[in-house]
Amino acid sequence: MKQIDLDISNVPKELCFMIELLKGADNAKNNPNIYENINWETFIKLSFHHRLYPIIYPKLKQFNKEVVPQNVLNYISFHYKRNTLNMLRFSAETESVCRILSENDIPIILLKGPALGHLLYGDISLRTSSDLDFLIPIEKIDETEMLLYEQGYQKLDYIETLLNDWKWRHHHATYFHPEKQIKLEMHWRLNPGPAKEPSFQELWKRKQKSKLTNFPIYLLGKEDLFMFLTSHGARHGWSRLRWLVDIRKLVKQEIDWKEVNDKLSRYQNKKTAGQGLLLASNLLNARVSYQIKRLIQSKRIVNLAQQAVYYLEKMINLHTDPIPEDVASFHKQHLYSLMGWRQKCLFILSFLYPYPDDLKTMPLPKVLHFLYFPLRPFLWTYRKARKISFS
Repeated sequence: MKQIDLDISNVPKELCFMIELLKGADNAKNNPNIYENINWETFIKLSFHHRLYPIIYPKLKQFNKEVVPQNVLNYISFHYKRNTLNMLRFSAETESVCRILSENDIPIILLKGPALGHLLYGDISLRTSSDLDFLIPIEKIDETEMLLYEQGYQKLDYIETLLNDWKWRHHHATYFHPEKQIKLEMHWRLNPGPAKEPSFQELWKRKQKSKLTNFPIYLLGKEDLFMFLTSHGARHGWSRLRWLVDIRKLVKQEIDWKEVNDKLSRYQNKKTAGQGLLLASNLLNARVSYQIKRLIQSKRIVNLAQQAVYYLEKMINLHTDPIPEDVASFHKQHLYSLMGWRQKCLFILSFLYPYPDDLKTMPLPKVLHFLYFPLRPFLWTYRKARKISFS
């Protein structure tokens, strides 16, 4: 396989040092040029932005005080220990939520959180988690929501919807427990639509049991998990390096790559998977199975991986509004370039489906909402014209 080298010359020196640490502390220790003149304040900010401080901390301890200042080590050590306690708390809540839903005949598949950390790293302290993401059948949403309310959770976001577009335009709702200070994300899709994806029933058949708790809890099967993690990371521009570390850890496990290839073709996820694999391979020396190497060898995938380096150069946060206009524009174009031709067709056609903004522009009785389909082009043009006239 031809060596592919991505251009990371504009990536901050501090992040390059972190990347070398992830490859192995010895690799970084043997090359002083990597860690000389490090801005430790920037290094700390990057380690938290990329959610890497738990896995970086044990590696930093191998350096002497002349290389890594003691105050830097103390600061990261404090947050490492706090994250360990937090993940233990999240583990207990994971088991509690799974038990409550299971006892009410609601199947639940965990997507991330401590169970994923345990599967990939064998140690929940080495991965952070800000919320608990889980997937349920769409027809169980109301029942699940009532159970969460009974446990003290409060809904954080109320989705504006028209003609039930929430079912495919959105993919999760967020809940927060004010006393426990824990956030949950209840998913009915793996990713926002309109792209095609496996049904819950299919995913449930292929699920794997987690070894995190005594009570049986389940994660996506490894082949489905690979597709989910690569599509999730790509959707966020791989703007957090931790997602690539997850991919590196996952591909070390036993995976049926023929099945992965079949799924990637069926759901048009070859670009996102190829991009993630190439980034993980090039930056972190991730092992790529011979059965899937062809996926990362095309010029198109190399270009997409190089585009993703943009997110590493600027420490971009796509989770907090407002997103700078130049970043939003780049991200919008990048996401479109990741789509397969069927996904692009569905994406373009989805603009013809009425939006909640149409209801605000011209309120109609619910029995007449079907009229928004022929009216949509005119309402969209009207809003654009008004926006231009007021700018």
